Amino acid sequence: MLSSLEQSIVETRFDEGAVLLIDKPVGWSSFDVVRKFQGLLKKKYGHKVKIGHAGTLDPLASGLLVICTGKKTKVIDQYINDSKIYSGTITVGATTPSFDLETEPENFVPFEAISNEKIYEIAKSFIGESMQMPPVFSAIKVDGKRAYKSARKGKEVEMTKRAIVIYKFEITRIQLPEIDFIIECSKGTYVRSIAHDFGQKLGCGAYLSSLCRESSGEFSRAQAIDPNHFSNLMLG
Repeated sequence: MLSSLEQSIVETRFDEGAVLLIDKPVGWSSFDVVRKFQGLLKKKYGHKVKIGHAGTLDPLASGLLVICTGKKTKVIDQYINDSKIYSGTITVGATTPSFDLETEPENFVPFEAISNEKIYEIAKSFIGESMQMPPVFSAIKVDGKRAYKSARKGKEVEMTKRAIVIYKFEITRIQLPEIDFIIECSKGTYVRSIAHDFGQKLGCGAYLSSLCRESSGEFSRAQAIDPNHFSNLMLG
């Protein structure tokens, strides 16, 4: 017997327009999800269905990806503008060029003397409006090219700071070198940059070692479905 979520998905006409909540696994890019579903919906309905996502998730991140199809793509910007909530882990005592584990850790520094009080104090300092420098390993276009493509070739990329807002930054576990957190932030915020800047303020370096999007606006990960399970339902 299908659950209410599964039944709803089976009955939805995605070719006409719908919002689909996907629980993206680690290893998939946001484009991977869109491309897979474009093929899937074309196979089901016999014609191409317009589809897009409301906010990129890096391949190394997991969690909620909001997908819009058909006529719903016309309002995708309102979902992109929603604030996001993430959970994740910052690892201190080293840095990486990509600010996460896409590249290897380097510049190892002792971290054992860091106090919990210092960690809480620094987390609090991020709350509010600020200008953030995005990572060079990002999909932002610089001179017409994706920054990460140039960065992966070892080319210098000049990024521009952008305004962001951090609404909440809660530390949930400290087991050095790992620090777990929950953060609520505005659109366009790079949590990888938060992790890197956190390490700079600690004085020992840091990088993002895991990330999961828990919610986006009114939508939560608890409402989302695994992409492979969605595929099985559509083809079933």
